[in-house]
Amino acid sequence: MRFSQRIGKTPSKKDIQLDWIDEDLKNGLWNLIKMLFIDKLDKYTDYGKSEFDKFAEILWHNFYKMAIDTIPEYKSSVESYIRKRFYDFEWYEIYDFIEFIISIQLNHSEKNKLASSINAVLEREFSGYRIIDEKVAPISNQLEFEEVSYALDKTKFLTALEGANIHLTNAIELISDKKNPNYRNSVKESISAVESTCRIITGENTLGKALNKLESKGLNLNKQLKSGFDKIYAYTNDKDNGIRHAIVSEPIEPDFADAKYMLISCSSFINYLITKAEKIGIKFE
Repeated sequence: MRFSQRIGKTPSKKDIQLDWIDEDLKNGLWNLIKMLFIDKLDKYTDYGKSEFDKFAEILWHNFYKMAIDTIPEYKSSVESYIRKRFYDFEWYEIYDFIEFIISIQLNHSEKNKLASSINAVLEREFSGYRIIDEKVAPISNQLEFEEVSYALDKTKFLTALEGANIHLTNAIELISDKKNPNYRNSVKESISAVESTCRIITGENTLGKALNKLESKGLNLNKQLKSGFDKIYAYTNDKDNGIRHAIVSEPIEPDFADAKYMLISCSSFINYLITKAEKIGIKFE
């Protein structure tokens, strides 16, 4: 905290930035894109083009969707154009641009460095989003970020949990679509990730049966936790919601808060199940 904040002369905390980006956040994000990505594109390819020239072509073709013969001749002019477009973007277009930049960074260590640096700025400026698995996801604090990231990492590297990883990845993509988020299917994918994990442990095809069988496998679950997830599963199967079944009447539509809660809760429960299972010798590979 700065001196001026400690003595109350400037605000010590801003509102969480969910559907806007202020100048401090915008400047911080641009600085990182320039320092950690654009300024490092200085090598030349086998065809005599610089990495920057190749990046410009990819950017014009795949992101701007403009004719590549409209790319300015000089690098400084290209940079100026990219910067102007960035500062003219709507808030959600800035996050689209960030996802694009991360996706085309092929060097794994540089990709991780860029993502972690961006996350530090997002946290510092009270953004309601974080980079998770190359996607800008609606995560507003470090604990939520760690739970979802850990669940993604564990299910990605444990072969048997590939299905759970696919469901979690889908849940993040559906809730993270800034223009057309699909909260209903994000909730469905989150609970399906838990169901897939439980199926690997117990062999049961439905989460309800799997939860009841976990203890027979040696997993001593806290009764309140088990009861809580029984109720969450019941919520996704409720006929009034139509989340996992056909909609038979006017549904109660899940919103952002519902989808975010399910993503974080299901990620946490998956982490809990994996830790418990590994503790008694269950292997997922």
